[in-house]
Amino acid sequence: MKTLTLLRHAKSGWDDPVSRDFDRPLNPKGQRAAAMMGRHMRSLGLEFELVVASPAVRVKETLAHVATGYGSDLAPAWDQRLYLASAATLLDLVREFPEGADRVLVTGHNPGLEELVLLLVPDDRNPARDDVEIKFPTASLAEVRLDVNSWEAVSPHKGELVRFVRPRDLDPSLGPDLA
Repeated sequence: MKTLTLLRHAKSGWDDPVSRDFDRPLNPKGQRAAAMMGRHMRSLGLEFELVVASPAVRVKETLAHVATGYGSDLAPAWDQRLYLASAATLLDLVREFPEGADRVLVTGHNPGLEELVLLLVPDDRNPARDDVEIKFPTASLAEVRLDVNSWEAVSPHKGELVRFVRPRDLDPSLGPDLA
């Protein structure tokens, strides 16, 4: 049995004058959401043998704030291939994970993370999967259980979505702006 947890980076600042998308930092709402998600992950008792993440600034900042809430450094392995990766690329990366790691956290970007959940989890009328299909908001967490002994054996439609948690589920003020 393997468990794949996917965390989308928190809300970044589009009004920040950076020259590259890669360098966009989190905005204050994103910082709060990431720390809250870290506290929630700790309350659930989530643990990981491996953490793999995109090296984009907003992902690095997300994991720093998650670690503050989680109460422990997550010690991510930065992998450039995760930056704006497609579901197919993400699935290839998942299949490369070391066998000794049964619980892995991947932190990256949409639409790839959302598409990976939809690829791995069959459309079985699970309300959480329906929520992912509608939108995988920033700082959201999806946990997929895979009934395999090897990461190489991960294949489409064989996962079970155990949980999908959005920041607004924990604190309504972290939901969409209703301007």
